[in-house]
Amino acid sequence: FIETPNVIWAAGVSASPLIKTLDMPTDKSGRVYVDQDCSLPDYPNIFVIGDAAHLKDPEGDPYPALAPVALQEGRYVGRLLKKGTAKEERKRFTYIDKGTMATIGRAKAVADIKGLKFKGFIAWLIWCFVHILYLIGFRNRFRVMAEWMWHYITLDRGVRLITRRIGRTYSDDKLGEDTS
Repeated sequence: FIETPNVIWAAGVSASPLIKTLDMPTDKSGRVYVDQDCSLPDYPNIFVIGDAAHLKDPEGDPYPALAPVALQEGRYVGRLLKKGTAKEERKRFTYIDKGTMATIGRAKAVADIKGLKFKGFIAWLIWCFVHILYLIGFRNRFRVMAEWMWHYITLDRGVRLITRRIGRTYSDDKLGEDTS
């Protein structure tokens, strides 16, 4: 056990356990295989989207389990449902990649938008602008922007973590060693 102020977050993406109740084939991440219209094979009126769906792009690669993919799938399926489009008349879902961005530190980020690559402070400003833009309502945008500015000026990290331990850990019992 090493005392440090650093937080290391490692997470894997797996589909909801609800998917297993469908009794349908899944990939190694637990995502159910869907047809090109996001419907289940043999069930044209049942749709699965987002992290729960294994849907292949035109090149045969699965779409990534990212929020932008899920949002576009949701809009696509919503239009199908609204129009009542029959299975045979449905066009395949196509994801439009608007780019990828990630913050990597204080006022530092990386961005790849339509082949244009940015890094550092400029990428961070782009990341901030895009995230504020996608918030719903002026009040939310203003509140988040003001909070981010406050954290930036005061050097407050603004991180909210749940650190309560549940059960025993390696550091609690040092693998049974006598520490007295």
